[in-house]
Amino acid sequence: MIILYGFGPGFGLPEISPYVTKTEVQLKMAGLAYIKARGRSDASPKGQLPFIEDGGELIADSTFIRLHIESRHGVDLDAGLSSEQRAQAWMIERMVENHLGWCMVHARWLLKPNFDKGPSHFFDHAPDGVREAARRQVNANVRAVGVGRHSDEEIADLGEKSLDALSGLLGDRPYLMGDRPTGVDAIAFAQVAAILTPFFDSPLRRRAERFDRLIAYRDRMMQRFYPGFGLEDDRAVA
Repeated sequence: MIILYGFGPGFGLPEISPYVTKTEVQLKMAGLAYIKARGRSDASPKGQLPFIEDGGELIADSTFIRLHIESRHGVDLDAGLSSEQRAQAWMIERMVENHLGWCMVHARWLLKPNFDKGPSHFFDHAPDGVREAARRQVNANVRAVGVGRHSDEEIADLGEKSLDALSGLLGDRPYLMGDRPTGVDAIAFAQVAAILTPFFDSPLRRRAERFDRLIAYRDRMMQRFYPGFGLEDDRAVA
């Protein structure tokens, strides 16, 4: 039995981390049995979540977890896609993770009202100073990738560009690459849902709400992979 280590539900989402969501949805796509457990970053081989335990082996990072489950369990999440489509899917994934994802992190961690109601509670039982040290580290990371060097509205502008590209690529299809979900849908859905959650308010969320296709896509994926989960659920961290 595969064990998936994540954060758990919160912020109006079935899982706090989009990257844990990505792995969980890909496990569901693969039809692999798994159980989910609350994880700790210091127990992860790479100091981050998600990681999985499979046959006594620990694998960290959502991209390498996917490679592992496909090779170990004989699964191809992109079955039926051409080599060109597979290349397009990889490029979409990189845009979503390495650009749009940092815009989401800025909205969640670096807009003070959102931090106070959300991520700050990760540290409710931590020693004094840990909360602000963690926020400074996130700020440094967002700045290091370039996104954090801009104003809040400029970051929303950049995020909107990626959202517009994602909406345009989706078009009138139900999923990004066609009539069925493939590997890239796991992360695209996870990031779109993280941005759109009503738990947080931000310029980025307000921009995202203009994209009817992406809202419908989020709802379609949520119904398929987390049936019964209420989008109105605004639970904080458990």
